[in-house]
Amino acid sequence: MSESPDCRSLLSASSQLNLMEIDAIDDKEFDIPQVDTPPTLESILNEPETEEETFLWEDTSLLNTDPVDSHSCETSSLASSDSGDPAHLKRRKKTVEMNASVHGSVLRHSLLKGISAQIVSAADKVDAGLPTAITVSGVIAVGTSHGLALVFDVNQALRLCLGTTATGAEFGAVSALSINHDCSRLLCGFAKGQITMWDLANGKLLRTITDAHPPGTAILHVKFTDDPTLAICNDSGGSVFELAFRRVMGMRSCDSRCLFSGSKGEVCCIEPLHTPPDLRDHPITPYSLLAMGSLTKILVIGLKPSLKVWMTFPYNKSDPSSVPQLAWQFVPAQKTYNPVLAFCRGDTVHFLLVKKEEAGSIHVVKQRQLHLNCDLISLSWISSRTLVLVNSQEQLQVVDRPSQEVLDQLDLEQVQLVYNSRHFKSLATGGNVSEALALVGEKACYESVCSYAGQILYLGTKSAHIMTLRNWRERVDFLLRQERFGEALALAWSFHEGTAKAVVGLYGDPGKRRGVVADKMVEILILFVERSLKRCPDQGKIQVLEQHFQEVVPVVVDYCLLLQRSDLLFEQLYSRLVENVVSRGMFLEALESYIISQRLAHLTTPIMKDLLAHYHGNGLMDRLERLIVHLDVTSLDMQQVVQMCWENHLYDAMIYVFNRGMNDYITPLEKLFAEIGPHLREGRQLTNEQVVIGNKLLVYISCSLAGRAYPLGDIPEDLVPQVKNKVFDFLIRLHSETSEEEEVFPFIRTLLHFDTREFLNVLALTFEDFRNDKQALEYQQRIVDILLKVMVDNPDFTPSQVGGLFTFLARQMAKPDNTLFVNRKLFDQVLEFLCCPDDDSRHTERQQVLLELLHVGGVVQFDEGSLLALAEKAEFYQICEFLYEKQHLYEKIIDCYLRDNLRKVEVFSYIHNLLSMPGYSPAEKQNVWDKSLQHIQELVALDPSRSADLVTCHFSEHVQPILSQLEDDKLRFQFLTSLLEPREGRPADSTVTLDPDLHEQQVGLLCRFDPPGLQAFLETSQLYPLEAAIKMTEQYGHSEATSYLLEKKGDAHGAFTVLLTKLKRILESITRDGGVAEGDGGGAKDGSVPLEGLESSLDDIIALCQRNSQNLNQQQREVLWFPLLEAMMAPQKLLRGPNTNHTSEALKELTMKVLNAMSSFIPLPDIIQRILQDPVYGKGKLSEIQGLILGMLDTFNYEQTLLETTTSLLNHDLHWSLAHLRASVTRGLVPRQDTCNICLLQYRRRHDPPEEIVIFSCGHLYHCQCLQAKDCGSGSGSERPQQWSCFKCSSNQGGRGGAMADQRRARSTSLAQTNVTSSLREPGLEAHGKKLFVEATLDPQQAQSWDHLRCLYHGPSRLAILSELTHCHGNEKAGLLHPAPQGTGSVFHSEDFKLKLCPPPAVEE
Repeated sequence: MSESPDCRSLLSASSQLNLMEIDAIDDKEFDIPQVDTPPTLESILNEPETEEETFLWEDTSLLNTDPVDSHSCETSSLASSDSGDPAHLKRRKKTVEMNASVHGSVLRHSLLKGISAQIVSAADKVDAGLPTAITVSGVIAVGTSHGLALVFDVNQALRLCLGTTATGAEFGAVSALSINHDCSRLLCGFAKGQITMWDLANGKLLRTITDAHPPGTAILHVKFTDDPTLAICNDSGGSVFELAFRRVMGMRSCDSRCLFSGSKGEVCCIEPLHTPPDLRDHPITPYSLLAMGSLTKILVIGLKPSLKVWMTFPYNKSDPSSVPQLAWQFVPAQKTYNPVLAFCRGDTVHFLLVKKEEAGSIHVVKQRQLHLNCDLISLSWISSRTLVLVNSQEQLQVVDRPSQEVLDQLDLEQVQLVYNSRHFKSLATGGNVSEALALVGEKACYESVCSYAGQILYLGTKSAHIMTLRNWRERVDFLLRQERFGEALALAWSFHEGTAKAVVGLYGDPGKRRGVVADKMVEILILFVERSLKRCPDQGKIQVLEQHFQEVVPVVVDYCLLLQRSDLLFEQLYSRLVENVVSRGMFLEALESYIISQRLAHLTTPIMKDLLAHYHGNGLMDRLERLIVHLDVTSLDMQQVVQMCWENHLYDAMIYVFNRGMNDYITPLEKLFAEIGPHLREGRQLTNEQVVIGNKLLVYISCSLAGRAYPLGDIPEDLVPQVKNKVFDFLIRLHSETSEEEEVFPFIRTLLHFDTREFLNVLALTFEDFRNDKQALEYQQRIVDILLKVMVDNPDFTPSQVGGLFTFLARQMAKPDNTLFVNRKLFDQVLEFLCCPDDDSRHTERQQVLLELLHVGGVVQFDEGSLLALAEKAEFYQICEFLYEKQHLYEKIIDCYLRDNLRKVEVFSYIHNLLSMPGYSPAEKQNVWDKSLQHIQELVALDPSRSADLVTCHFSEHVQPILSQLEDDKLRFQFLTSLLEPREGRPADSTVTLDPDLHEQQVGLLCRFDPPGLQAFLETSQLYPLEAAIKMTEQYGHSEATSYLLEKKGDAHGAFTVLLTKLKRILESITRDGGVAEGDGGGAKDGSVPLEGLESSLDDIIALCQRNSQNLNQQQREVLWFPLLEAMMAPQKLLRGPNTNHTSEALKELTMKVLNAMSSFIPLPDIIQRILQDPVYGKGKLSEIQGLILGMLDTFNYEQTLLETTTSLLNHDLHWSLAHLRASVTRGLVPRQDTCNICLLQYRRRHDPPEEIVIFSCGHLYHCQCLQAKDCGSGSGSERPQQWSCFKCSSNQGGRGGAMADQRRARSTSLAQTNVTSSLREPGLEAHGKKLFVEATLDPQQAQSWDHLRCLYHGPSRLAILSELTHCHGNEKAGLLHPAPQGTGSVFHSEDFKLKLCPPPAVEE
């Protein structure tokens, strides 16, 4: 079909968008001039968005609309209730402006006004009905619900109206449309299954196809392939057919071939691969690929040269209502184009790359998936890198495929998208479709969305909409119209760097692209500055102005430097910003970060001056110093800057200006030395500022001598030797230029007085680089000579400073390539100075200095004999240790440790390590061992515990000689205690701890020095001689220990006698004192001590009696208990008078304690008889012994009541459990039916010999013989009935074996294996039949359930249950059988109740 020039549109022009990567096209080719003709599709796509555009939403990613239920409407979504409210639209736009995406507005959404108006008009005027399908190629075709097809040209004018309403009444609604690639034919599929072909040149009907697929199914899809004589259709039965068009002798025909049958899986969508015109020669084209999406998988088949399935791919698990989606796109990769199939069902998009191999076969490569969190209903390619997705909430998303980033979002709710639910349900033909396909059809909108040449059309119920990608200028201008300059610059920079997504309109090589974008960014920057100055608040707080320019100036500076347009920044933009004081300050401070990061090193002279003036005027001196040391200062007034730096103490900046600006490395030294030199010469304390200057001096000298610039960078290589020589010459000057009266070498003296160690470290680092420099070596020797001349024999320097100098010299002289010469007499002189015995000041400091000197190699400079003599005289024991160790005299080192008060305790570690570690000869270890024994008493006195550890490890065979050397018994006790107590790391079975003599000695020492610890030792140790220990405890009067030993020996009566004697002594002392007066306030306090001792002694003797009464006869028990009772009762007759009441009551309570304890072993009548025979209670009235007797009776009543209640409750509990168990195992079983589930015969009609019947708890009934035939019984023996399992329940498990099947079979077994006989037996046969009894047995599961049941009713305390059931025995609903609910106050829920039992009340039966 030929087209007039007026018919050319963006639809055809944009078909070349996929060739952006190949052809370089200037943007000006697409500038469309304004015309007076009616608006075309091109002008609609390119017109700017305005506030009056009712249906145009720039960015609706954040719109908060109510989600629409897709099942509530059959063909369209519901528009929101506020869609026509202008205020609502304005609010939404404001929200978007504040929260825009960094990509800007990627997608342009336009309403096709002409087509939309024609759709509404056709529905009203010619009864065309609602729109149902849309397709686009060179023209746009819209199908309606009354069977019409409206064809529009590129100017949106109605060109053809195909079909009639009568045809629509016969065929139904248009359900599918397709236009071939040359825009000459239109295929229409109908809801009742017919297909028509139209000639788009003249509107003539060419074919009506009624037999291409099974009748009674709707056409869901009809698609032309690249071959104009071949099309594909898909019906509501899920089948796919190939339509081959023929024309023979002027007769048109159509041959149909089934490609896929719906009986194998219903196909929901089809998509043939369409090759772009410029890729017609692609090697994949001859195969005519077709993708089909069923409910379970994706298939890719080739129609030519023969039908072949190339690939199948199953879906992931998804919602059954999810809609399968397919979309082809040719994607460039490695200078070639290959088709990529995107498909999804649910929330995951898969990508398959299809390419042809050299062998001729098609190879499919799976690529990275795209995961979303929404259910997709539409999937379309809008470019080779960009996808447009629509989810079930009608939210459109633009996604970049390589990065999987969401670029833009729109809300399609107001589009009122048309859904194809009626056709998927095939309502026009009676709805004969599967439920699965009908469910998918709820969200199907295949025929409402079509893409062509980088554009996507969406069909609504009353309108048509088009989506296109904005070109890069439009995206930037869109942000500029909203005055989002920062985001516009960020977006433009991404275009400049090639990192932007979905780029349209940028052509040519990368350099040309960057140039075009850079020009645009310059325009934006100038506009941004002008707009910010115009909108600057005229008045208000300074913070408001600062906040205003804070959002502008740093952004402008950043992008100017990124574009490397410092001329734009410092000339055009700064000249505008300087008009405002606040903006000028913000601009100058914004440069700081770029200067420090070395992105900006050179400033123009005016800006440099303004920068210094601004920072100086605002007191930002520290920040100014950091800036100066990073800038090129050659354009500044040096004297002015130096003066400013000196006045404001910017020493780093001053040094930097002198070095970089004037190549002067000495003047800064002179200025800084002048600040601290006089103070150090006069001995005054330096201020903090002067200490900072001294530290900077040391660092500056170190950097200069090492070839590094201060405070950062490097000195130019050609200046390094010159700088080093100048600095050395300065340091070794004899006098400074300011004063001739000072001492020689003032600068070295100043540095030595300031920090000797750090200055020497600076020299040490410098000397490392002097190995091959002859002149530098001369400087090195010269400085060493000066140091010796200045410091030696100078009282101004401390021993630490002098020692530091010689340590430095020793290190330098120990190097293999040493060239320094130092007089050996100087070392001897320093040694005598450090080891002077008459000088006790700084003893530790002098020793440490000398030790450090020896460690770095200074020992070679001294005579070791004289050095050792001087060290011993000066009490430098660490020096002696160093020399002894060098001479292998390790035993003498022990004396060094013992004489050194600061390191005495370290002697133990030294001895242990030397005797344990390898590397020492036996003779050396023996000498140390002998020396340690000589000083053992001194070691034990120093630390008995560590001495014991040392003896255990190394002197275990000499413990007795060591003990004999210890003259002090207290010291011997401490050492022996440490030796015998178990400790971590010490073997418990060593010869030391197993020696009985040591344990015997320890018992005696414990009796003397630690009586409280005697009992514990006797209980833990088993090695002491028993008889000897008894004698020692008796000797020192430790009754408890003696009693313990006698009981251990087996003499219980002797142990009892010892404790009883002690008890009687205490009682005698109490009665002798006459008791404690009740009215005496101090007497109670004094009398409580003997009473406490009495109670403690009584507890010990009661415990002894209880332990031994178990193994004694009645007579032997009385020999123990009655003397104790008599001992407690005898003193009470001596307590008479009004002041003895307290003591008397205490003794009676203790007597009751004895009675309670002995009642478990002595009969009660014997106890009462002994009490009555006692002289104290045998006379007088009965009331005197009433308390004792009643107390004993109360105890008896309590125990008797507890026993009876417990027995009653246990019997009741057992009866209840057995009753419930009996009821459960004897309940009747009701069969589900009267027939056997195996032979299917009714057991009542079977009159053969009497048959036994088995009924299970599941309700299944069987003949016994039938179960035996199926091997469903277990067990053997004629007397024991078999254990049956239900055949039907067991067979339902299929092939599931293992433990789970056994458990399920066990569950189907009857609770009681019940065998019954037929009720219709003949009476005469009763005697011959077998009579089977019910056997109440529990299988393992039932036993587990019974245990669980018992645990369920087991409360927190068994005594609590007994008490509660005792009190409410008459109420069966409470207690154990019916637990009380939470919160009712039951003792089941109270853990701290007190048990108070009483005899249970009589219960009437």
